[in-house]
Amino acid sequence: MLTEKMPADAVEAARKRLSAAAEDLDDNQVAALVLDLAAEAGVTAVWEQVCLPLMAGLRGQSAAEIAVEHALSEGVRVGLDVFGREPGRPLPTQGVLLAGAEHETHCLGLHALAAALRERGRGCLHLGPALPWAALASAAVRVRPRVVVVWSQSPLTGRAYRLVRFRRDFPGVRVHAAGPGWIEPFPPPSTRLTSLAAAVSACL
Repeated sequence: MLTEKMPADAVEAARKRLSAAAEDLDDNQVAALVLDLAAEAGVTAVWEQVCLPLMAGLRGQSAAEIAVEHALSEGVRVGLDVFGREPGRPLPTQGVLLAGAEHETHCLGLHALAAALRERGRGCLHLGPALPWAALASAAVRVRPRVVVVWSQSPLTGRAYRLVRFRRDFPGVRVHAAGPGWIEPFPPPSTRLTSLAAAVSACL
């Protein structure tokens, strides 16, 4: 279930339902649909086959489309955040730290990664978007992670030299870049994660 792809007809039906809810600006319905779909088909399949293509198709070229895009994004975020949670019974983070790059306000991909980890009985420390590099370093000192995943949506925030510097300061940590913003090359062992499945494997 966790690695299987959704059938084409199921993908099409799911996209239509999510799109209709977003068009109605009903982020609660979007969240409920994401939650149900993830329970049926798995987080990775829903994220990569349904959510990503839908969001990529919204270009924000009009005020109305921007509102729809926000409703879709917020609903997806809430659905992913609710999935697999048991209030009062947090899963062990097992050394995984997730954060959005400094000034990066978009990090839905990290919510998908956190949900996919919970699906596998794993937790993580998710510090959210726009975390200053100094704050990320401070968190790393405190929690001593074994894996750090930093999300960048835009080349304006995906500065490879900052990732290299962070890795140099924490040589025992596996540091990964996630998201489309990382366009500059950087030397190994840092790696760029190009799919949710790859990100899950890196964290496990």
